[in-house]
Amino acid sequence: MTRLFDAIRGYLITLKRPLAESLFALLIGLLIGAGFMLAFGYDPIMGYISMLKGFGIFTIEGFLAVLAIIALGLLLTTFIGAYWAKIPQALAWPWRKKISRRSISSVAIVVFIVVFILFLISRMLEFLDKVELMEMLAYSVPLMLTAITFAVGMRAGIFNIGAEGQVYMGAVAAAWIGGHFVLPAGLHLFATTAFAMLIGAAWALLPAILKIRAGVHEVISTIMLNWVAFFHVPYLIINRFAGVYAERTATILPTARYPILGASLTAVIFVALAACVVVYILLWRTRAGYELRLVGDNPDAARYAGISIRRAILISFIIGGMAAGLAGASQTIGRPLMGWTLPATLGTVFGLGFWGIGIAVVGRNHPIGGIFAALLFAGMLNGAKFMEYDWGISSELVVAIQGVIIIALAIPALLATSRRGVRRLKIRRGPR
Repeated sequence: MTRLFDAIRGYLITLKRPLAESLFALLIGLLIGAGFMLAFGYDPIMGYISMLKGFGIFTIEGFLAVLAIIALGLLLTTFIGAYWAKIPQALAWPWRKKISRRSISSVAIVVFIVVFILFLISRMLEFLDKVELMEMLAYSVPLMLTAITFAVGMRAGIFNIGAEGQVYMGAVAAAWIGGHFVLPAGLHLFATTAFAMLIGAAWALLPAILKIRAGVHEVISTIMLNWVAFFHVPYLIINRFAGVYAERTATILPTARYPILGASLTAVIFVALAACVVVYILLWRTRAGYELRLVGDNPDAARYAGISIRRAILISFIIGGMAAGLAGASQTIGRPLMGWTLPATLGTVFGLGFWGIGIAVVGRNHPIGGIFAALLFAGMLNGAKFMEYDWGISSELVVAIQGVIIIALAIPALLATSRRGVRRLKIRRGPR
């Protein structure tokens, strides 16, 4: 038990600085947004109260419940983070050594605390508006996935901004399989999801090959491929996959849809959360993930250690493409938008890839951090309609406020990334 609580204490120490930086940056962003609203004659307090409705907060009790949920969530992540970080020392692995009573008691206490925290969180959720809460969660699904695309690339030292095009390709692939093929219910859903991820990964392979074989910078190639997908996908929708309406794909068959949980939220959220956890395990609990991160942190050391830099780059693009393809599928077979169709205007998927960049940076290029950043941004997106309906705040100003808050939250992470870049540059130059 002593080792376990030492692990928790150590985890809290490492979490203290980034948490404080993020809270301070959020306060700055809110103040700047308030200045924008004052400059255009709006009441910032009432504007932010309306924005909170996007998080399901309609009463003071709901606001206090969210604060309690945040505190409980922090406590939960602290226990889980410390548990995984110190498992070899604090808890005995059954296949490595004999389990002691002390280890069994440690496991029991941790499990009890985690279950109790989850129970308290579930009770706090009762104070929130269920419809808007589910709508916020629905908004967050593609955002946490496109955040993975950029985050994994950054971990490998790659500036992958191709999630936008990969989302388009994944969405149209899901619309094709989901609307034009008749398969058994479970198989149809699995095949549609898997094919969307496969097409997203295939589209991501193009800049990866150009980077590996010809040295083409990924920023140039991914931007160009984003535009190719932007014009190619509407052509496919209108000329190949159109249904009753020429400007939309055929309606997704019921066998290829994720079950609706409430509002526009479907069970695809569980797939998205599982994808974030899998990517986390891959990056921090496997040899391939360690090599990928080492390539991003210090390419020279990785090369000296015999690690294939090309392989790490290829893996990062494939993972990012699969996540982006899944994000596209989540808006066609995982959300009842436009009558379960994909419009030729791409309005249901437009911008998701670019939003993922900011969310990844706010989440410190971490798949779990991206979940919380996606929830924050999803709440702001969902709350935008209330700012317009309640107080007439123009949509352009609402988007500007959202952008200011995201930029403010991203600054600490950007500064940390720049400091790491300076350190790597000094290591490469060596002592003078």
